Amino acid sequence: MAKKRANGEGNIRKRKDGRWEGRYTAGHDPETGKPIYKNVLGRTQAEAKMKLKAAIEETKSLDITKAGKYTVGAWMDEWFENYAKVKVRPSSHLTYRGYIDNHIKPNIGKIPLEKLTSLELQKLYKKLLEKGRVDRIESKHQAKGLSPKTVQNIHQIIASAMKLAKEQKIIASDPTEGCALPKLEHREMKTLPVEQLASFLREAKDSGVFEMYYVELATGLRRGELLGLKWEDIDLEKGDLRVKRQIARINGEIVEAPLKTKTAYRTLPLAEDTIAVLKQQKKKVGNSSWVFPSPTGGPISPDSVLHMLHRVLKRAGLPRVRFHDLRHTFATLALQNGVDIKTVSGMLGHFSAGFTLDTYAHVTTAAQKEAAKALGKVLTAAL
Repeated sequence: MAKKRANGEGNIRKRKDGRWEGRYTAGHDPETGKPIYKNVLGRTQAEAKMKLKAAIEETKSLDITKAGKYTVGAWMDEWFENYAKVKVRPSSHLTYRGYIDNHIKPNIGKIPLEKLTSLELQKLYKKLLEKGRVDRIESKHQAKGLSPKTVQNIHQIIASAMKLAKEQKIIASDPTEGCALPKLEHREMKTLPVEQLASFLREAKDSGVFEMYYVELATGLRRGELLGLKWEDIDLEKGDLRVKRQIARINGEIVEAPLKTKTAYRTLPLAEDTIAVLKQQKKKVGNSSWVFPSPTGGPISPDSVLHMLHRVLKRAGLPRVRFHDLRHTFATLALQNGVDIKTVSGMLGHFSAGFTLDTYAHVTTAAQKEAAKALGKVLTAAL
């Protein structure tokens, strides 16, 4: 009876074509028990020996019954269904699915999982930076490449999938290790100075969008949160507003989505002027359940709101800012007018006051200098 060769054992022979072949047992079929043989080739006996040794070592870290079974696309689907859906919050599921279906599978999905290299990933990231944007009407005037942040996000989910593949012994090495990632763009925070607010709101009123931007400046909501407001979330008698959902564009669709963090679910007090503006808006929209509905009655596209903002700023003769900068304007004005950092952090829905402090360090530093001057005057007077 022939001796059953153990996993990892091998031998070397010279072939008729002059090359040397190293043959080894990579494992055994779990159903039949038959050995699974693999081979390596070398131009010399020494080269074949070296390759055979490396292949045997690699085999020790692989489950040969699983290795070679997946393409990159098939493994990303497997990872998403059985890992990401369990570990990642539901609000991120559509985003992850969009990254996989729109960017990963069309570009590298057919590559056998074990043959994916860091070079292939670098080519993918370069392509996405240059022309990775999914075509849609709202993006026709935007750059065709994805942002460095989005490319980093795509890399992170590929890295998570590759880590799992390595843990499951499907691949011997992780191709995402050592990849060079694009540097994140540093976007300077801008705000609308107090002296520009009157011009901005006047033009917003003339353009028919005064209520939306007034409420934004009065609450500091994120764009998606503002667009996600329904009348059921607002108590005009009690004077408060509950943030319960957001509107987002995912895979080209405008969808209602849950908020990303627990701290984003919050209740904000409303000033009397803001209540008056909301009452005016309620009369304006009639029976719509949305506070700021689109002309068709559903929620407004986040892209449309940004284009609208830029038109208002242009007509008012003011410099262009992002929608997020209106949120910065709210936070800056609150801090400059004596509202403490913890209260501002809670109103913004930040996960910690420390994050708020880091974000608005320039504002708090200026306030501290003013406080030091004021205290100095008190002490000077006392002397």
